[in-house]
Amino acid sequence: MSKSTMKFIGKRLVIAVITVVVVLAILFLMLKLMPGTPFNDEKLTEAQMAAIYAQYGLDKPIFVQFITYIKNMMSGDFGTSYGISKNYPVSLLVLPRIPISFGIGIAAVIFGTGIGFGLGVFAALHRNTIWDSLATIFAVMGVSVPSFVIGLLLLLVLGVNFSFFPVIYKSSEVIRSSILPVIALSFGVIANIARFTRSEMIAVLGSDYIALAEAKGLDRGTVIRKHAIRNTLIPVITVLGPILVNLMTGSMVLEKIFSIPGLGTLLVTGITVNDYNVVLAVSFVYSLLYVVMMLVIDVSYGIIDPRIRLGKGD
Repeated sequence: MSKSTMKFIGKRLVIAVITVVVVLAILFLMLKLMPGTPFNDEKLTEAQMAAIYAQYGLDKPIFVQFITYIKNMMSGDFGTSYGISKNYPVSLLVLPRIPISFGIGIAAVIFGTGIGFGLGVFAALHRNTIWDSLATIFAVMGVSVPSFVIGLLLLLVLGVNFSFFPVIYKSSEVIRSSILPVIALSFGVIANIARFTRSEMIAVLGSDYIALAEAKGLDRGTVIRKHAIRNTLIPVITVLGPILVNLMTGSMVLEKIFSIPGLGTLLVTGITVNDYNVVLAVSFVYSLLYVVMMLVIDVSYGIIDPRIRLGKGD
């Protein structure tokens, strides 16, 4: 790995760490400023409330609470649950749900990106034909229709009417249980990637270096594979990170529809009962995922196109 690449990655890593700390501070402050408490019980006296606050350290200044939380978090301690599972470690509530939500989200991104990229390239190569129009209509529908509507349709048709797939998530049938949620989530990915790929591919095909490659006598297939598709991939990669994180955060309704015991379900329950530590931990996981994805994409972008790390990006 060259010195410029290591310097490029190092800078992006420092920025990522600072971003994570800032995001955590904002999340912590916002939760403390929200109305209500995790101990909304009219039977509790003021003295009892004060004792509970002192027990959990909630009577200390917010800054002290935040520093304490950071210190504990560094050792994997995200506090205890106040309402969902009283005094149960939050980390044990969150960790088992991460693979479930991430697995479905990543599968949807991989499936959707593959189909969407192929559809976008196909539409660009058949520009202004009936195939291009059909691909555009599909892309518009995929963006316009919410994933939970598609999920409900799939559930009704393939789950209830034809019984091809389980209607609720089963830990004993993970793959079969995940197929319908993955398809429902991937519709938006397919549509976004297809639209983006089509426009980028058309721009690349009309560029000077493609004309130069063709003028050198390279056949059409080689030009598309070695030059057009590679240069189309670069901007497409940049949109994958936000798409993946949006899938994670946007899958909460689908998790409810298919009874998936993932992070989204836990977050909704935590918000409902004002369980600060659970909400903070899940929100932090989502934020961390977003920062890591942007870091990976940023570094990938610099590796694919050296001009990024040698130019303004350095």
